[in-house]
Order: sequence, then C-alpha cells, then structure tokens
Amino acid sequence: MKPSSDHSRKKRNPEELRIFFISLGCDKNLVDSSQMMGLLSSKGYVMTDDEDEADIIIVNTCCFIGDAKQESIDTIIEAGKRKRDGRLRGLIVCGCLAQRYSDEIMKVMPETDVIVGTTATDRIAEAVEEAAQGIRARHTESIDRSSYLSGVSEPAGMPHSSYLKIAEGCNKNCTYCVIPKVRGHYRSVPMEELINDAERLASKGVKELVLVAQETTVYGTDLYGKKSLHLLLEKLCRIEGIEWIRLMYCYPEEIYDELISRIKKEPKICHYLDMPIQHCSDRILKLMGRKTKKKELVDIIQKLRREIPDIALRTTLISGFPTETEEEHEELKAFVRKMSFDRLGDFPYSREEDTVAFAMKGQIHHATKKRRHREIMEAQQEIAFEKAGAQRGRRMKVMIEGRIPDDDVYIGRTYMDAPDVDGYVFVSTGRHDLMSGDIIDVMIDGAEGYDLTAAL
Repeated sequence: MKPSSDHSRKKRNPEELRIFFISLGCDKNLVDSSQMMGLLSSKGYVMTDDEDEADIIIVNTCCFIGDAKQESIDTIIEAGKRKRDGRLRGLIVCGCLAQRYSDEIMKVMPETDVIVGTTATDRIAEAVEEAAQGIRARHTESIDRSSYLSGVSEPAGMPHSSYLKIAEGCNKNCTYCVIPKVRGHYRSVPMEELINDAERLASKGVKELVLVAQETTVYGTDLYGKKSLHLLLEKLCRIEGIEWIRLMYCYPEEIYDELISRIKKEPKICHYLDMPIQHCSDRILKLMGRKTKKKELVDIIQKLRREIPDIALRTTLISGFPTETEEEHEELKAFVRKMSFDRLGDFPYSREEDTVAFAMKGQIHHATKKRRHREIMEAQQEIAFEKAGAQRGRRMKVMIEGRIPDDDVYIGRTYMDAPDVDGYVFVSTGRHDLMSGDIIDVMIDGAEGYDLTAAL
C-alpha cells in the first residue's frame, strides 16, 4: 500500500502516536500483548483505552479453533474500516493468525500495514514506526526463535493478578492442534528471567501469579535436563508480595511427584490444577495423539485428590472428534459424572487445516458435535451446582476483584477459581470498605448457579 502523502513518511515522535491494543484468544496471547505494550511504553509510545483516539491499532490474533479464527478475521476487518475511513493511521496484525496466514492477510486485507508473527514480538516498535510511515512490512521469523521480552511486561490481567508465561511452543503434536506449527517447539523461559519478571510484577502490586504455557508441566526439560516446575515454584514462593500462585495447562501424563509435593506443602500455591484431558476413550485418545489412557487418567485424578484432598481440578474436553461414536460419547459423559471435576469446559471439535485430524475420515456433522457438547456441559452443570451448594458454611479466603455499587456487594474469587475462567463469590460486607486485590476471610452462605455468596 502506498502512503497517502509524503508527510506520512516523516518519522514521528513516539509521544505523537496513540496505540490501541486488541488481544484475542488465550491468556498466552494476553501475556504477549502485555509484553509488547511494555516495550512500546518503554520507548515512549502512549497506550490508549479509547479506540476512537487511536492512531494505530494492534490486533493480537488467535487461530486455535474456527470460532477464534473468525473472531480474529472480523476484528481485523472492523479495524480496516477505520483505516479506510481515515480515522486510523496504521493497522498491525500480530499473533497466531498473522504467523499462519501472513500471505493471505496481506493479500485480501490491504488495510493491514504490518504483520508481526508469534516470534517477532520484539520487533513491535519497528512495526509501529513502519505503520506510521505507511510502509507495508512483514516480520515472521522462524517459529523456533526465542523472542521472550524480559523486563518490559505490564501486568497481564487484573492489576493485582497477572499471567506469567513460563514457556513457548509445544512438542506434543496432538492431531487436532495447530499450535506447534505457529508457535514452534517447546522453549522454556530461563528461570532467572521469570523470577525477575515476577519480582517486577510484585513491585507493581500483583498478588496472584497465574503460570501459563502451552504446557507448564515439562518446564525446564530443555534448559535444565529435567522437569523443573517445582524448582521454579519454590523460588516464586519466596517473592515478597506474591500471595497466590496458580497452575494452568498441566498435561496429566507429565504431572510428577515433586510437583504434587510442592503444591501440597507450599501455602502460596493454590490447591487448584488445570489438567486438560480432552477425552477418556482409549481409542479416541490414541487418534488424538494423546499420551494417556483412561486408567492412567483415573489414577492421576485419584492420586491428586488423595494427596491434596481439597484440590480443585479443572479440565477441558473435545466433543465430536472424527469417528467418535455415540457409545464413546456416552462413555465420556459417564466419565465426567464419575470423576466429578470441580471445573470443566467442553469444545465441539474444530477441523483445522494443516493438522492430521483435518484429513481423517469420519468427520462428525456440526449439529451432532453441538448436541454432544451440550450434553457434556449439562452433565457438568449438575455437578458444578451441587459442588457450589456444598460450600455453604465453609470459611474461605477470597481475593476481591471489584464492587457492584448498586447492590453494595463486592466480587471476588476463591483459590478454586481462575481469573476470567471460573466462578465468582459475591461478598456482602456491611460497612467495610475493601480494595481490589484484598484477600479476606469470608463465610460462604449460599450458591447461585456456578457462583457463591458470602459475608464477612
């Protein structure tokens, strides 16, 4: 795309440009966005919360499943309209969709100025300058290149709760997943960099760290020759100001004794584990390229509950994987009821090109996938509501996240609830004034669906 005038090619001072970020997809993307914002801020660029006053929009995209891909495309199109109308100086597209479909985006979305792939986030300032000058450019370095932006991240999440991405990429190569093709092989962030980042976040008032990666449980195997998540946790727990540490994306086959022991013994580590299993049928698990069988899933779930009786277990499932039979669907429903997960999400299988499962015979009709998804979630809803009701009369610690002024009620989360994923606690405090980030003791006095009510 040619610049509209010679003036647009003149180098602009960072403070003259206001940048609006749109972060789509998973929490790993949110960390990438926060790191890019931190880098831009350190170079003098101004972030804005108002899209209408933005000079440049940066869209950090996702392409993990079809719905996420469509959301990313729609968002780019909407931002492109602002560019065509003259309300926007530049449009930058980042993230997984940008890495995977850079040629197509540049061709069919000409309003896009610059593409920044998943491992080129350290070039975001260069991309902003190019976009400001009307220069079309593409930065899609090798997906196995390390580009972790240490020392520049802003809290990714609430001001008092932040994600900490401990690794990039994945080596699992599940047959339904495109992540290894857009994020590369597994690369742990060096422990000293993570400690520095965590200390910096704590100095900014962050009290909760949510550890994320495509898989957290094999952290350190590439750098230190062994699983080292328990060692990282030990160091993170020493940081003053950090009060909760939460683990996400722990593959069941990789959960190990030292990790369980660390969770069990360290008060700062929430007794909460996000453990995606995807299915329980041995045949479907094998087709998915997963490394566990049904008995092994049962064994690790029972072991976790035996060692840490109050642990809250979250999982995710896929309904309607190619060739899944009604009998296997019923088997999964029965497994959900028997295992009684505290938190559970289910997704209809999304057929993604460039994956092994895309070419599999026996693709399930969309309506059937949706129906199976609905039945799994209905089964889980019964469990979740029953578990919520069983909390009545229990004293628990709650992290306050905000207040509903009209109802004079505060909103918070227990250790059992990850931010933006699980339920909430609505706390009546009388005349007590609380601040977001406060951790208080409450008495659970009721349940409303997935959520709890409580009083001081």
